Amino acid sequence: MNLSRRTFIASAALAPVACGVPLAYERGTPISQPNPLPTVRAPQVGQEWNYVKKDVFNGKTLGIITERVASVGSSITIERSEDGNMLPNEIQGPWGMVRTDPQWPKLVSFNPAIPLWPQELSATWNKQIITKYSIGGYPEGRLSWQEYMSAHGWENITVPAGTFLTLRYQSLINYESDDDNKVNCIHKETAWFAPSIGRWVARESSGSYMIQGQLGMPNREESLQWQLTSYK
Repeated sequence: MNLSRRTFIASAALAPVACGVPLAYERGTPISQPNPLPTVRAPQVGQEWNYVKKDVFNGKTLGIITERVASVGSSITIERSEDGNMLPNEIQGPWGMVRTDPQWPKLVSFNPAIPLWPQELSATWNKQIITKYSIGGYPEGRLSWQEYMSAHGWENITVPAGTFLTLRYQSLINYESDDDNKVNCIHKETAWFAPSIGRWVARESSGSYMIQGQLGMPNREESLQWQLTSYK
């Protein structure tokens, strides 16, 4: 593979960088780690989560996202729609490990699958993830993906759907773009995962990239925020 297409963060450097990923606008109230630790709600057909999607900078509502468990088996299928229009499905297998992730501008599939939330509900959990991904419709493409996911403490957080006990975690992702001109592709996320509903209740993301041969500041992508409005 042509190394000029990408610049990866060295594994040893990922952890300290990710710890400095700032929060944007959401704030929770820190609490002690629960004892005993809560368990994650198991998936069942018909479970549903509704989110309002906003632009972080201007607060404009961009859409209402509905996610619903459609099938449960060796894999879990979550159907998604935005303002009533169907979106690609999310595929997990096992629960909490995403194989096909529609949360990106292009549908991506991971092999092996990667965690959607901390695999241990501990405020000190962290993991370095290295995998490959392909773009929907191009399964033969195998692009590199490095991610550092780390928990940063338990918090009570209030969103439109109510107040929830959550584990706040952050991800720093360095990935190889399918566009040869894009290098140094970085994506940052902060999420508040509520075990009681088996899903995050708030999430924020931002990203940046450089153009091959470009000097100066990186190009910034949209900064987005999702908040849970209802669930069942």
